[in-house]
Amino acid sequence: MGAAALEPPEVVTAWPGSWIATSSRAVGGLGSMALSGLEVEKQVPADPRPGHKLQSWWSLAFCLCFYGFMSQMRPGESFITPYLLGPDKNFTQKQVTNEITPVLSYSYLAVLVPVFLLTDYLRYKPVLLLQGLSYVSVWLLLLFGSSVLHMQFMEFFFSITMAARIAYSSYIFSLVPPACYQRMAGYSRASVLLGVFTSSVLGQLLVTVGRIPFSTLNYISLAFLAFSLVLTLFLKRPKRSLFFNRGAPACAGASPSELDRMNLGQVQPTGGKPGQLLASWRDSALAHMLRELGHTARLPQLRLWSLWWVFNSAGYYLIVYYVHILWNVVNPTTDTTRVYNGGADAASTLLGAITSFAAGFVRIRWALWAKLIIAVVTVLQAGLIFLMYKTSNIWLCYSAFVLFRGSHQLLVPIATFQIASSLSQELRALVFGVNTFLATVLKTIITLVVSDKRGLGLPVHSQFLIYFVYFLVLFVAYVLAALLSGLRHFRQGRHQPLPPAQELMSPVQEQAVQDRPAPEDGVWAVGEQPEAKA
Repeated sequence: MGAAALEPPEVVTAWPGSWIATSSRAVGGLGSMALSGLEVEKQVPADPRPGHKLQSWWSLAFCLCFYGFMSQMRPGESFITPYLLGPDKNFTQKQVTNEITPVLSYSYLAVLVPVFLLTDYLRYKPVLLLQGLSYVSVWLLLLFGSSVLHMQFMEFFFSITMAARIAYSSYIFSLVPPACYQRMAGYSRASVLLGVFTSSVLGQLLVTVGRIPFSTLNYISLAFLAFSLVLTLFLKRPKRSLFFNRGAPACAGASPSELDRMNLGQVQPTGGKPGQLLASWRDSALAHMLRELGHTARLPQLRLWSLWWVFNSAGYYLIVYYVHILWNVVNPTTDTTRVYNGGADAASTLLGAITSFAAGFVRIRWALWAKLIIAVVTVLQAGLIFLMYKTSNIWLCYSAFVLFRGSHQLLVPIATFQIASSLSQELRALVFGVNTFLATVLKTIITLVVSDKRGLGLPVHSQFLIYFVYFLVLFVAYVLAALLSGLRHFRQGRHQPLPPAQELMSPVQEQAVQDRPAPEDGVWAVGEQPEAKA
């Protein structure tokens, strides 16, 4: 489990305004498909109403953020691997690497879609309770389990907690008014990251300074989890959700959503004849969304960043899953006070938050340079993986992982923007869900072949060599794509200047800029720069 347990949930939600607040996330409706930040501000009131409602909103925001913070307080997570390999449990490295850890990928693939659907159908709170109960089950099995089967069940329950992370990020937007979406996303993300960072630092201090054994640290984690489970009981259950429980618009004047525009139920079959069923399917919401998805998938930037999401995320999480086992191989000390996994997790969380925030200020023409930048980041990650594979210095191994995680988090908000800004809110949920599912399938296949004892059953060092080759292949693919894109651009002779604001642009905006023919002299006059069509 290891570092995967401390991976903060991405706030990739279908609710509007959620991306902007986490550094540069954008929203889009069916009509425009690519709203700018200014257009979003025009659609949503700048501030909530004053008085009692304002005070009530701040109370709700504090409760949600406090819950988000406390749900991340698990100081024993950074030390689960040395706990399993140590005298407390006395499992072998082969058992942990090839029998226990692979179950996490398999079970996550099995529960991802059901939990996602139940999250919306049950209106979030029951899934948050399920997540809390699963966390408690994880630590009970850690403390009292003694066999490989017990630890495999522990990984199964942990996969449920991972799949249920979407419940919190969606839940917060079902309770607050649209005027508060942007700020609430920022506050909730900050509370989650602060909880992960505090948990890692606290665990490291208790181990290094307090000299607390790993078993006691796990009891402390269980106490925190029991408290957060009690907090879940007091959370308000919303009356609406995105797909299954659609109520009236949250506020007057709100733009109709994708599903609202589809006029669900307008065509109702009067019988069970095949022709009527086919007509009903063609007019159904799902069929309409799939057709819209097919149209938007033609955008080059949407395809590029979706592919990045699938292939790079699969490799990223494989590193996250197995890096703690590698650390134990590089530094097989029996002195628990010299295990600094918590410090490494805290540093990587902090760097990831900084790079995610900094990504919102990157000004570049992504339609032209995206493939090259992805290639540079990917080859950097490949080099860091090779360093982790080759080094026998634990501090170099720690540092390489911190930089690896930070480089991935740099591109996550950019990919989120490029994908989300060209889609309506329901299509965003569908695309991110499909991308995550495909990444999980790929990760599971690699785990079965490389890690599982029924496959190659490689030791962790050999696995990292495989992952290095995997990222190297991705780098070559991105470089070739960048070269082809550059050659195509210069052969067409489009010497257009950068957009005046040089901000992040959605795929729709980039495509509109590229498709408009340039003047004969190849230079746009002042005020003549092409504008993206809504």
